Amino acid sequence: MLTHVDEKGVKMVDISDKRDIGRTCIAKGHIKLKPSTIEAISKKEVIKGDVLTTAQVAAIMAVKNTSNIIPLCHHIPISSVNVEFKLHSDNIEVQITVKTTYKTGMEMEALTGVSTALLTIWDMVKALEKDSNGQYPHTEIYSIKVLSKIKEC
Repeated sequence: MLTHVDEKGVKMVDISDKRDIGRTCIAKGHIKLKPSTIEAISKKEVIKGDVLTTAQVAAIMAVKNTSNIIPLCHHIPISSVNVEFKLHSDNIEVQITVKTTYKTGMEMEALTGVSTALLTIWDMVKALEKDSNGQYPHTEIYSIKVLSKIKEC
């Protein structure tokens, strides 16, 4: 099925008249896992390696490359990325804080970082999460959202 694009097409938002200001965005999300998988992660016993360190690096790379993934996203100079993990009995929470001094916010960067960290965790533990039919009945990524956007005035 083809989608119709009207004569206006798609455009990147023009931010050239905006001034650079400090901005911070915090986003988070969760991945539901079996308790035994959480334990293997915390003990660093996952065959593919250190899950949280790998997810941290993947998240930072994703934040820095968001404009290459999301078509109309501006390329933003990232000042810092902080990735935090909280292990619970049946899930891992990922929270990412992204900072910049620029003309536009970075919600997409923070959300892309969270999503990538969660996907990386899933990829690294999928052998532990599969059931006997090769399915993932316990595994779920959920509640990815922006917690806050802050503009320095």
